Amino acid sequence: MSGATPPSPSPTTPLHSYHAEAFALDGDLHLPLKTPIKPQAFVKIAENGGYLSERAVDYRLEGIFSFKHAYTQVAGHQETKFGRGYITLATSVIEGFNVLDVVTADRIVAQVSTEHPLEGYIPDVTFLGTRFENLRIAGHPVRLDLDTNLFGAAPKNDTPHSRGEFRNNAVRQCEKLLGIRDLPSEVTQRYNRIPSNPTPQGSIECSLVHQAEGSYPGHSFGHVIDIPHFGKVYLATVKLEESDPHPTKNTPMRTLIKLTMIEIKMGCIGSGSGSAGNTVVNGGKKGSG
Repeated sequence: MSGATPPSPSPTTPLHSYHAEAFALDGDLHLPLKTPIKPQAFVKIAENGGYLSERAVDYRLEGIFSFKHAYTQVAGHQETKFGRGYITLATSVIEGFNVLDVVTADRIVAQVSTEHPLEGYIPDVTFLGTRFENLRIAGHPVRLDLDTNLFGAAPKNDTPHSRGEFRNNAVRQCEKLLGIRDLPSEVTQRYNRIPSNPTPQGSIECSLVHQAEGSYPGHSFGHVIDIPHFGKVYLATVKLEESDPHPTKNTPMRTLIKLTMIEIKMGCIGSGSGSAGNTVVNGGKKGSG
């Protein structure tokens, strides 16, 4: 009818699909006892965003893995400032961390945040807040060259991270690592996988730690520490996975960032694996392509 008030618009469907998860500790122990380590303080954001957090206190798996406190949080929202995009945050904090009284830390903070643009697909990535506090091996301090700006400035023209500054930094780091004399074969195989021709679907792994140093027992290979009678410790590993290529733009519409602050592969006095300080972020536009 002429002059009638038009109906109120229905709520718009969110344009962004959020993905963030975090947990403090998980693993799979074989010796001196066989048991899985279920993810501690696990949280995962809903597809439409929001906020979740979880805490854990006084975790102890016999005298093998333990921590005093841990908390995690995940969040996803659209930035309120004009022209800004979709923010995703994942945080994992673990305090009083101890593995067989060999690897200890007062505090470990894993934090990754991304901002997906309103137009385009490739997010800006930051690890601001990520750190180790008083990391020690057999009581000896571990000095770290930690780089939380591994991804560099926000990408221009929707350039995938696998073809940008992150890739360049990862290639330099891996080339330096593979050039180290007497590098363990396990490390060689793990970091000899950067594709020569990046595609909209693939993965790259490197680390926020360029070098670990100290008077602790064992040998350092970049961010990897090989401890006699214990095993190997991988510090602050970052994995980039790009997927869901756009049908015409040849750019990935999904970018996953996984940060693991400590990954331990044990041998000798214990056998198994465990990881502490774990975060994953992903996400992309709904109905893209």
